[in-house]
Amino acid sequence: MTVKVTLRKKTITRGRQSLYLDFYPPIKNPNKDGFTRREFLGLYILSKPKTTTEKQSNKQKLYIAEQLCLKRENELNKPEIYTAFELDQKRKIEAGNKCFIKYCQGLASERKGSNKKSWKSALNYLVEFCNGSIKFNELNIDVLERYKRYLLNSNSVRSKKSKLSQNTAHSYFNKVKAALKSGFKDGYLAEDLSSKVNPIPKAETRREFLTQDELIRLYQTDCNNPLLKKAALFSALTGLRFSDIKALTWGKIRHIDNLGYMIFFDQLKTGSPEYHPISKEAYELLGEKRKEYDFVFEGLEYSAYQNKHLYQWIGAAGITKEITFHCFRHTYATLQLLGGTDIYTVSKMLGHKDVGTTQVYAKITNESKFKAAGKIKLRKS
Repeated sequence: MTVKVTLRKKTITRGRQSLYLDFYPPIKNPNKDGFTRREFLGLYILSKPKTTTEKQSNKQKLYIAEQLCLKRENELNKPEIYTAFELDQKRKIEAGNKCFIKYCQGLASERKGSNKKSWKSALNYLVEFCNGSIKFNELNIDVLERYKRYLLNSNSVRSKKSKLSQNTAHSYFNKVKAALKSGFKDGYLAEDLSSKVNPIPKAETRREFLTQDELIRLYQTDCNNPLLKKAALFSALTGLRFSDIKALTWGKIRHIDNLGYMIFFDQLKTGSPEYHPISKEAYELLGEKRKEYDFVFEGLEYSAYQNKHLYQWIGAAGITKEITFHCFRHTYATLQLLGGTDIYTVSKMLGHKDVGTTQVYAKITNESKFKAAGKIKLRKS
């Protein structure tokens, strides 16, 4: 719709007239919500000029006001006469001037649970690297390569004396790559930079796990914190993360005829809805069922103090491995693969979106197979 802009005068004090623009139909008010029909120019003329100087001054101000009127009308109606190419170029320029960090913060706000926390932690490094702001049109391969080096040489937030681990840097840079890909799809980038910059390589890590015999020994060994013991064993039997176990309520556990027990929940890390079959033994470990909205592991906490109980329990069972709570999830994955469960099923049970994430457990089981192959001998050592 075309906007008609008319130059008008409003009589004010001391024999003056204020020049303003009249819009029809009204336009969006640039200073506050709603619409407006007036825009005062800050130009004043005399209602009854007497001298030549006063008349000349009026004439100059009216000329300026008329030019402003034409310019404003042109600004408001120009989009209607842009060619498709001009509109596209205008849109690209405006998109390129948007702040990449604010865009990333918007993506982070859509995440859930620990994944949201991880995005926020990653953004802290990006904000520091960019001094708080960087536009989409300022991004290029050179900037991204410099950011990679910055991450690999940055100190950890948790300890200023130690560097950010390579795998944490890998994770944080991948979030930037994900934002670049999303920004390209949304039209903020002219090219997909995420496909042109290599990720930070992931360092090989050893994922400690318990054998079947060690797990049984732990089950038979008392722990100073029975609730922590029950949660850890439940993780080993189900593969659930600590965050999902802590958030588990009785209403999420159901028994399906001819199938068995299942947990219906949203993964706190990924936010994705899941149904998770669990064994009868895992269910019986939980004890007496309570109200639907009661937490199954009410009062469960995980801290340095609770870690002490975990280490004491593991030591009391005669296990010398460095075991953390998350190792019980590793135990589940490894024992499943050693027991013959295919990697695709294990991947789904762990809630991995990509089966490649589960491959690390396959490597562990292959090593175990090679060790098993050497246990049968024909000759004495």
